[in-house]
Amino acid sequence: MISFENAINIILDKAFELTIEQIDIKNALNRIIATDVVSDIDMPPFDKSAMDGYACKYEDISNSLEVIEVIPAGKKPEHIINKGQCSKIMTGAMIPQGADCVLMVEQTQLIDDNKIRFIENKTNKNICLKSEDISKGDKLILKGTILKPQHIAILATTGYTKPFVYKQPRVGILSTGDELVEPNIIPAISQIRNSNSYQLYAQVNATGSISNYMGIAKDDRTNISNILKNTITNNDVILLSGGVSMGDYDLVPEILEQLNVKLLFQKIAIQPGKPTVFGILENKFIFGLPGNPVSSFIIFELLVKPLLYKMMGNNLTTKNIKMPMGIDYFRNKSDRKAFIPVIISTEGTILPVEYHGSAHLNSLCNTDGLISIPIGQNQLNKGDIVNVRLI
Repeated sequence: MISFENAINIILDKAFELTIEQIDIKNALNRIIATDVVSDIDMPPFDKSAMDGYACKYEDISNSLEVIEVIPAGKKPEHIINKGQCSKIMTGAMIPQGADCVLMVEQTQLIDDNKIRFIENKTNKNICLKSEDISKGDKLILKGTILKPQHIAILATTGYTKPFVYKQPRVGILSTGDELVEPNIIPAISQIRNSNSYQLYAQVNATGSISNYMGIAKDDRTNISNILKNTITNNDVILLSGGVSMGDYDLVPEILEQLNVKLLFQKIAIQPGKPTVFGILENKFIFGLPGNPVSSFIIFELLVKPLLYKMMGNNLTTKNIKMPMGIDYFRNKSDRKAFIPVIISTEGTILPVEYHGSAHLNSLCNTDGLISIPIGQNQLNKGDIVNVRLI
């Protein structure tokens, strides 16, 4: 049995980046960029008006001003602003030569058909200067960034309509167990619906990877072996759920070894998730996850997700916040590192989720994050500051 820290180091040490591909900008959301994005333009590309108003000389604002033209956005000014003159200008339009100020419409008064005057005592310049946001040659998005909606706007602004991104890992999902039936089946006595595969399917999709559901394998060596061979052939990462513990029908580790999978660990000193298996076969990664749904969910978050992101060129950094415990928490055994689902209360404290064990599936529904208790520690006291790993 190895420590959690050793387990994640082993996994990430074996990880490699997938090749890259070019895609349309409209399909780039949540993909991971494979190149730095460098601006080919200044933004703004010219001095522009920050609002609707009148472009003039600042030194002239106490005088009545003659309106010499109207400048809508997208039109180049035709006239130079001289003393005693102004141009009516719209938000985003180019500032005419000679002007260094824009008077807001609501701070002016029309005194005849083509003259205005400023009716306040002072004003801001109300001009967005050329390149004050972005200069040509600036790096705006770094290689390895997960593209969010705000990044898509940058791609469009800089002309990256066909960005290069890392390919998505294909993740095969397979559950084992004679007791399992598909969700559309009403379970008979001693049967349960297969929730793990669909939970994992959604978790994989949430990373931007590609989920491939491979079905349910019965607790039979030949059946598991045949489905597993097909799963390995057609996927980059394989997630098996169940069959990895110490029971008579926990056949997965043995079958993996028969298929020449090199098992790098088979137990981790964590709770939940102790009977977790990880192995490699050439360039394929195989996880044997515990059959209990809370365990498989947490192991995915802790170990599988970082691998998938690293394969897509991103060194995943989890968000952690420090918050006080809202109650005392005690556990009976401290021989493993514990990961505990928690919620953030309205009072700004951390409360462990009501949790009856690793099969308590609905305990996760309101979970905000996980806290951990190291080996050798049994208790957290009310008011203790803990790190919350957001999920």
